[in-house]
Amino acid sequence: MSLRALLLINRFSRHGQRHWQQAVDQLRAAGVMIVMPDPSLSIAEAIDRHAAEVDRVIVGGGDGSLNAAADALIRHQLPLAILPLGTANDLARTLNLPRDLPQAISVAAGHKLRDIDVGIVNQRAFFNVASIGFSASLAKNLTAASKKRWGVLGYALAAIKIFRQSRPFTLWLEHDGKREKVKTLQLSVGNGRFYGGGMAVAEDAAPDDGRLDVYSLELHHWWEMMALLPALRRGTQGRWRKVRAFPATALIVETRRPHDINADGEIVGTTPAHFSLRRHAVRVFVG
Repeated sequence: MSLRALLLINRFSRHGQRHWQQAVDQLRAAGVMIVMPDPSLSIAEAIDRHAAEVDRVIVGGGDGSLNAAADALIRHQLPLAILPLGTANDLARTLNLPRDLPQAISVAAGHKLRDIDVGIVNQRAFFNVASIGFSASLAKNLTAASKKRWGVLGYALAAIKIFRQSRPFTLWLEHDGKREKVKTLQLSVGNGRFYGGGMAVAEDAAPDDGRLDVYSLELHHWWEMMALLPALRRGTQGRWRKVRAFPATALIVETRRPHDINADGEIVGTTPAHFSLRRHAVRVFVG
């Protein structure tokens, strides 16, 4: 059976420039007919323009590139294949996709699909996590150059600096028929399992479990965050006394002044934030 794929490789991603020609050659060798878009088009524009010509979209890049494709994939109901060429590659990690490029290409040229949910914040889709507070400041200040140079270490170095400058802020949470006032350093709303280079939203989170996993870091000192880091890696932060955690399918967040919203590492707007879940919205090729 002939496969026709729209190939979208972010050459500015951590490994995109180095591996794009290898990806093209190996996909063709695997029997995939490749449609290459005009490089002046955005990821979403390219999907909109070529949707009728292909049976899948292959995105080579990091989580930001995948986020840029999400709404168009949903709009055209096209399945997604992932070449993890970014810095963190958290969705690929969540789906247990191979990091090795030839193996990832084999998956992309295959036929095994998994339906996954997407989170929605203010009508914008996200795969991994959307957050308000500390990590939004991190996303805004972590440059593409530093990610390309330092990789996941760049997240850690920037995080330590920004966290020490962060201060708690007040927000209001509305969910499950109740409204709560919270003072927090960060509110995170997860759809998948991993984010931020391997941090876990919750220890049992999955991208197709029909829920959003919400947690609020109600800390006061930078050293508390250092103590919490192992739990954040395991997804057990909800057991801590100063961490509020709960599942939801819808959530409204309001703040006194606008705060940036970070979705999959990209700033996508400001509060107020309306969160919801869209079940089985995207099909992804898996191993």
